[in-house]
Amino acid sequence: MGYGIKIYQAARLEMEQRRRQAEAAAQERKDAFFLECPRAREIREEMAQNAAGAGKAVLAGGDVRQELSKLRDRGVSLKKEYQDLLETHHLTESDITPQYQCPHCRDTGFVDGRMCGCMKTLLRSLAFEKLSMSVPLESCTFENFSLEYYQEDERAYQQMQKVFRACKSYGEKFRADSPSLLFKGGTGLGKTHLSLAIAGKAIEKGFGVIYGSAQSFAVALEKERFDRDLPEDGTTDAQLADCDLLILDDLGTEFPSAYVNAALYNVVNTRMLAGKPTIISTNLSLKELEDRYSERFASRITGYYGKLEFLGRDVRVQRRLRRAKSNSV
Repeated sequence: MGYGIKIYQAARLEMEQRRRQAEAAAQERKDAFFLECPRAREIREEMAQNAAGAGKAVLAGGDVRQELSKLRDRGVSLKKEYQDLLETHHLTESDITPQYQCPHCRDTGFVDGRMCGCMKTLLRSLAFEKLSMSVPLESCTFENFSLEYYQEDERAYQQMQKVFRACKSYGEKFRADSPSLLFKGGTGLGKTHLSLAIAGKAIEKGFGVIYGSAQSFAVALEKERFDRDLPEDGTTDAQLADCDLLILDDLGTEFPSAYVNAALYNVVNTRMLAGKPTIISTNLSLKELEDRYSERFASRITGYYGKLEFLGRDVRVQRRLRRAKSNSV
């Protein structure tokens, strides 16, 4: 799961807070119980001493079996007395022991060195929340993507039906080794909407997704080029290369720069060699991509990416016209 470092840090902090809160609440209830019933505290101390006595009996030699039997009987007696005191105060053992949100990992996030399901769920939630802060993830789903805006042109409608089905299938079947996609077409045809719908499905499956416009990535790359203080969650190019799914929106709208072009090529090439999926959307033709970046850059995309062409009229313009017409009635 290629989440950014900040996501992992936030998840670890959340798990630590959960654990501390559970343990602090239990300790508070236990202290209150011991304050009301001092004998209960004494019994716990005696139980600890009794358990330690087993080791001493073995080291001391003599009739070890008989001594251990006495200690066991003493332990059973103490435990029963302790349980009776709890019942008298209308408590159970669980009332004074930490009630972790996840009993499997005890709110540590790991079980036997492997990430617990609760940690994976938390990472997905944080990743979704982070991405939703910068893009309208919840409003860009397959369920609310409408094909009605393409119906005026039969060719565009049929093509967009194919595009929609392909994107929906891609999102539902997304894997770490899914193929990369190139979304081509004019502005306002749904490229961003469908790429974010795929991002939502990928996050639901527990994959780390980074989404951004080529312009935003270009600005970050240029800034880090001359900035000695690198961001806490790693350099931009490292994040773009490491995430499970990279969505590079509006390629070609960024300010042209030889450095940025080289950096973007490096990210695309690194991900291709690693077999990691990337979704690139652009208004440029393949010839324009070659002219703007390089023949090598364009060949990577044309030879490795599955191409989906978006047709039709700008949906945003259609919506504005419909609202204006509705308001004038």
